[in-house]
Amino acid sequence: MGYARPMTSVDLLLHPVRLRIVQTFLGGRELTTAQVAAELADVPASGLYRHLALLTDAGVLTVVAERRVRGTVERRYALRLENARLGDKDLAAMSREDHAQAFATFVAGLLSAYEQYLSAGQPDLVRDGVSYSMNALWLDDEEYLQYLRDLAAVAAPRAQLGPAPGRRRRRLVANIFMPLAGEHDHKETDHA
Repeated sequence: MGYARPMTSVDLLLHPVRLRIVQTFLGGRELTTAQVAAELADVPASGLYRHLALLTDAGVLTVVAERRVRGTVERRYALRLENARLGDKDLAAMSREDHAQAFATFVAGLLSAYEQYLSAGQPDLVRDGVSYSMNALWLDDEEYLQYLRDLAAVAAPRAQLGPAPGRRRRRLVANIFMPLAGEHDHKETDHA
């Protein structure tokens, strides 16, 4: 009889359904199982409960409240963001195939979120503040690091904002930073 290898952070967090569950909690939300099920209506209930349990056992989700509802215990969960990220060791241990799967899962999550937006009514990208773009930047290493610091300085204070009167969880912001094919080892040469 063989033994299954222990689940790694990569296995845990990069499963398509578990990634969607984690995304549901982004923005400081606290949700019950029923609320998560309503937002992920295409996920069978038995699978959803199993994924929630795995995320809770791993400390990615935490139970923030419990109450009795018709003889059962209703739990309210919140995301522990520090446990919902892959660390440097996790990333270093990933194979090329793991990275390909991770990126595909990330892109699938974006596609799913965009499809939900399109399905919610008549899309109006200007009215709704929706945009997506791709840019190639000519930067040296120090300019690139400064660019990342600038983005962090803009994003970090807003990422810390939680629910408050008048605030809605309205935007999914996703970043992808990668070298262009053939450019990551490219060194400029003088052409005199």
